[in-house]
Amino acid sequence: MKPADLMRAIVPVFPPSESHLVRDGYLIGERNPGELRCAPSNFFMLFDMNNDGLISFKEYIFFVTLLSIPESSFSVAFKMFDTDNSGEIDKREFKKVMSLMRAHNRQGAHHRDGRRTGLKVSGSVEDGGLVEYFFGKDGKARLQHDKFVQFMRDLQVEMLNLEFSHYDYKQNGTISAKDFALSMVASADMNHLHRLLDRVDQLDKEPHLTNVRISLEEFKNFAELRKKLQPFSLALFSYGRVNGLLTRKDFQRAASRVCGVSLTDNVVELIFHVFDLNQDGNLSAEEFVRVLRRREKDIAMPEGDGLMGLLSCYHNCGNKYTINCLLS
Repeated sequence: MKPADLMRAIVPVFPPSESHLVRDGYLIGERNPGELRCAPSNFFMLFDMNNDGLISFKEYIFFVTLLSIPESSFSVAFKMFDTDNSGEIDKREFKKVMSLMRAHNRQGAHHRDGRRTGLKVSGSVEDGGLVEYFFGKDGKARLQHDKFVQFMRDLQVEMLNLEFSHYDYKQNGTISAKDFALSMVASADMNHLHRLLDRVDQLDKEPHLTNVRISLEEFKNFAELRKKLQPFSLALFSYGRVNGLLTRKDFQRAASRVCGVSLTDNVVELIFHVFDLNQDGNLSAEEFVRVLRRREKDIAMPEGDGLMGLLSCYHNCGNKYTINCLLS
């Protein structure tokens, strides 16, 4: 698959509104969905050892597993890899713990012993191009903490770049208000999605919003807010209980002071429009938080579940015996 296909396999997206394409997959009598565009990814080509421009199945499983680790747990994950407490990771440690982590990941767990059942895929998942990137062709290099953490951050940033590029169909560096709104609601529960999509469609009837363009920086700032949803939601609900209805300025102030995230007026207007389900001019904070929480849960495993429960256990125990038992 291409890097853009990896993003679409992990991140829920709608076809970009400016493409006039329909969803992927169609029945007899329906028009072909057409081809989606996405800018090439220099980041993922670092791991393209055979220069075919594609991500192999092995690498796909690697990326899915690593993307399930939230940023707050990057250092914990490194310590989990560092089984001999040397401050560095060797290839053996990395492969062994990746196998363990994959077993606790929702998608990776379906592929027993690192091999995909039913398809002819030679070799183990733990022998992908990413291992060669980290440890060299001879496998003797060692991976340090800072390089691992930076790689994890770069991976998450690149997924955002690819998601933005997916909606930036005309490749002019901005996306439409409607596409930004679609990106916000794409993870919504099916029981609520139709109401949110109705609000997205109503953007066409709002002259002050329909021509708004959202930049990559604005897109990334909103993504940063998602990562800090727990303290932000606490601030929203606490403010609401004390002061009543939340204004747009209150929303911006909470994002800035509690999360250190700057949201532009345009982004806040779009949030309030889409998540104003009863159309009274106010934010439906519960629905807003529910959708964002589901988005983060779809990609990064929450603490207490699967992989994140494993990392949390290791972090809280702080006991080398714990991880050695898991790996034995």
